Amino acid sequence: MMAEDNVPQPQSSACIRCLPIFMCSPPSPFSLSLLLKSLSRSGSRTKMWSYWAAVAPPPHAFRSKRGKSMALRLLLLFLSLSAIYADEGAYIGVNIGTALSNMPSPTMVAALLKSQQIRNVRLYDADPAMLAALSNTGIRVTVSVPNEQLLAVGQSNATAANWVARNVVAHVPAVNITAVAVGSEVLTAVPNAAPLLVPALRYIHSALVAANLDGVIKVSTPHSSSLILDSFPPSQAFFNRTLEPVFVPMLKFLQSTGSYLMLNVYPYYDYLQSNGIIPLDYALFRPLPPNKEAVDANTLLHYTNVFDAVVDAAYFAMAYLNVTNLPVVVMESGWPHKGDPTTEPDATTDNANTYNSNLIRHVINSTGTPKHPGVSVPTYIYELYDEDLRPGVTSEKFWGLFDANGVPAYTLHLTGSGMLLANDTSSQTFCVAKEGADEKLLQAGIDWACGPGKVDCSPLTQGKPCYDPDTVEAHASYAFNEYYHGMGMTVGTCHFSGVAAITTTDPSHDSCLFSGSGGRNGTVLNGTSLATSPNSTSSTSSDAHSFYQSKVVLQIVQALLSGLDDAYGKNERPVASAIVEFTPTSNYLRRGRLEEEGVGSFRK
Repeated sequence: MMAEDNVPQPQSSACIRCLPIFMCSPPSPFSLSLLLKSLSRSGSRTKMWSYWAAVAPPPHAFRSKRGKSMALRLLLLFLSLSAIYADEGAYIGVNIGTALSNMPSPTMVAALLKSQQIRNVRLYDADPAMLAALSNTGIRVTVSVPNEQLLAVGQSNATAANWVARNVVAHVPAVNITAVAVGSEVLTAVPNAAPLLVPALRYIHSALVAANLDGVIKVSTPHSSSLILDSFPPSQAFFNRTLEPVFVPMLKFLQSTGSYLMLNVYPYYDYLQSNGIIPLDYALFRPLPPNKEAVDANTLLHYTNVFDAVVDAAYFAMAYLNVTNLPVVVMESGWPHKGDPTTEPDATTDNANTYNSNLIRHVINSTGTPKHPGVSVPTYIYELYDEDLRPGVTSEKFWGLFDANGVPAYTLHLTGSGMLLANDTSSQTFCVAKEGADEKLLQAGIDWACGPGKVDCSPLTQGKPCYDPDTVEAHASYAFNEYYHGMGMTVGTCHFSGVAAITTTDPSHDSCLFSGSGGRNGTVLNGTSLATSPNSTSSTSSDAHSFYQSKVVLQIVQALLSGLDDAYGKNERPVASAIVEFTPTSNYLRRGRLEEEGVGSFRK
């Protein structure tokens, strides 16, 4: 929650004049963009809601004929803004590399993204053909200034302006460009170019300002996590001090423009370079017993995986430089699914499957980190395709989710988060009770699954679809399978003291559908979503997004409706039937239809 002194306070009734554009005439696209731009410069969406709370006119201001029109326009505008900002949240993106001997055409790439419902991508350049293929798809795109172009962009404001005109302005709004990544790991890959990094960031941003796009397109630069020294315990982490002359002004720039720190996080390399100190399970997000968790002795925070420890190390390293409110977006993370068996034994399909499945679930559930629990860390998987032309060791060529033909490299298990990938062919497996198993053990398994296992066993109650046959074995099969699929079908989740077994035979019967059955709507689908998670406990990427935001939203809607009541009378007011649904568990406004109706009531 924001500190009180950061929230704009109402000064007087003169604050009503803060929104003259919208009170005197319907909000035009241009005037709406002005408000969005001014409110988004700070990078804090909570300030936007606080601003509305501060300037909302009292009900008596709506009594005149003009006031009635003003009230309705304000309500429509506010609901429009709510819809725009409700779209943000925890999400998974995918990097699209092009070092393939048989690179799919841009239209084929776009088709794969749409079929997989991948809503966020990062390009390593700004290829016009790829951008054309992504137009009108709604996919959020991060375009990049390649390292080889950094020298020219960082030395000339005019060159940067031309780059933005050619690679950004020419493609929006058809292409939903949301960020520009300036270079890639510049400070470690091309350290000689370090002095030009901040100028390049500023020049690109200035060009976006000139094009009136700085409010919706952020500018940042991806860094290798190797810049963080002494990364464990995270509370002692700091950035390489020789780079502070570049890093400090860069962080200040990101902070002042409402951007975020782009970080590449690779637990695979941390694991390899630890010489056995980091356990494989700790790198792969596998569950650890409490006595195996890593504990930061300074903060007493417990870490169960490398990813969280590295992200928190970045937060602490920024705090060391007096930057405490800058979000982190992980631009690259993944695990290779193949390597040289003698020198890269842990680059396996099983490990890649485990890491990426657990990472995706971790991110879209807005688990957050021990330092910032519940604060989502948007993350881009490295990468969409295997790149057979990449130089280096064998594993460099095998980080992709798909090969060049769009065939999945392996299956991902994402049911634990309610999200599935179309390549999850293992969703055709089920966990059932072993025939002839001890009924006492089966009943104990049912009791555990329906209790501590948090399985919804209501379909097993009398009168519900799965009550019959009323046998311990049949009920156990349902409970075991729900737990198995709820845990993402991971190893060890279909055991239950030895009385459960995995089968490919669908145990569904009559109207009782088991998770994994093709007929189960909304539980196991032959599709994917790497978009914002509706199960998110925090629908944003910074502390500013919280329950406070939703509370203020509802208060403002109530105030505006009160003004309409006063202006028209409760039975006569026109309504905007944007059906606002507030979900306490996820703290966000779900966008509904927005249309004017005649006389009626506002449905909430």
